[in-house]
Amino acid sequence: MSLSIFAIALMQIPGLESPELTWTEWLAQIWKDGGWMMWPLGFVAAVGVIVIIYKLFDLGIKGARTSKFLREMDELLATRKVDEALALARENDLPAARILAAGLARKDEGAERVAKAIESVGLVEMAGLERGLIWIATAANVGPLLGFLGTVIGMIEAFQAIENAGEVDAQLVAGGIKVALITTAAGLVIAIPMNIFYNYFVTKIDGMVIDMEESAQKMIEALHEVETTASME
Repeated sequence: MSLSIFAIALMQIPGLESPELTWTEWLAQIWKDGGWMMWPLGFVAAVGVIVIIYKLFDLGIKGARTSKFLREMDELLATRKVDEALALARENDLPAARILAAGLARKDEGAERVAKAIESVGLVEMAGLERGLIWIATAANVGPLLGFLGTVIGMIEAFQAIENAGEVDAQLVAGGIKVALITTAAGLVIAIPMNIFYNYFVTKIDGMVIDMEESAQKMIEALHEVETTASME
């Protein structure tokens, strides 16, 4: 996935096309021409891709299960079946289930204790949902920096070649400039999709949190009505 994206992106740069080679052969050549800086760039890209694949499966599964769970909870709370709602929450291992279970477990202690329980458990579960995003953000930030470092190294090599030769020759400086261009492009190719996926995951997590907050508010209202009804009786 990362290699194909990398290849397609770099092939759009004028001067880097190589129609006589397959894209795998071309990519291998680019990797070789980029010098040793391609190894840390490749490592950063690999870590980012692994985390992205993991989060796609993790949030995708949790998102679908959470939507189903919250619908069932809302139906139970709408009919004031608090005990059944608590049992359902305890049967699930979803973040939303643990948050609502913490609140429902304190249903006899008042709305304030319920809200505090939801808030404290919610902070922990929120951190769990965001687990791994720091690696994507790091890859998005470090990729361009490594690319720019490669640019500096390439330019140093180019000027060093000029100094050693004592004259300016295009062939002497071409290698260093090529390294500079390749590493810069590689850093940007890493950073752009990493930023896109990072923002996508943050948006998806925010949507899940909003759904959980709405369900928690419905739960508090249901508990308040149950408490009010019990006091009137």
